[in-house]
Amino acid sequence: MHLSFFGLALIVAILGLSLLTGFVTTWRRFSGKRLITCPESLTPEAVDVNGLAAAKNALVHGTPNPRLTSCSRWPEREDCGQECLAQIETSPEGCLVRNIVASWYAGKRCVHCHRAIGEIVWHEQPPALLAPNGSSAEWKDVAPQDLPALFRGHQPLCWSCHTALAFRREHRELVIERPRRTAAHPVLRPTTAVY
Repeated sequence: MHLSFFGLALIVAILGLSLLTGFVTTWRRFSGKRLITCPESLTPEAVDVNGLAAAKNALVHGTPNPRLTSCSRWPEREDCGQECLAQIETSPEGCLVRNIVASWYAGKRCVHCHRAIGEIVWHEQPPALLAPNGSSAEWKDVAPQDLPALFRGHQPLCWSCHTALAFRREHRELVIERPRRTAAHPVLRPTTAVY
């Protein structure tokens, strides 16, 4: 009797784990800020999908049936048919804002110090953008729907250079500008001495 109870408990546990895994996978697949092209206006727009509802629908009905919870065109166009969801279902990772930004930075160097940007760690010293007018901006201050225009006109800036530029801009009275001296490198002369 214990063996059959144990077998039944094991089956229930495996079934529960697979359902939970599917729920979490669907929720993660549809969570996060996305950048899509609005089918109506043909402009880039930022949207959020209700990932929790999509995961529940997938669990109960077998299909996620995602719905938007916000759009940069709302509230004016909140009654749209949400045709943009097809873009998200086709490429959920490709339209995720953090992936788009990371892809733009891939292989780039800071415009000031020329160090490689490297892999982005969003919660710790993320890179910034340098505008044509010399100001810099952090990603939390950038509207996702403005990304295509920003990518055309801005340059990559590492966290350290962004912090230094922001300090200079905000506390001019504390900054002393000194011209950078470039010392001449000594020229080595050929010698016959043996070391």
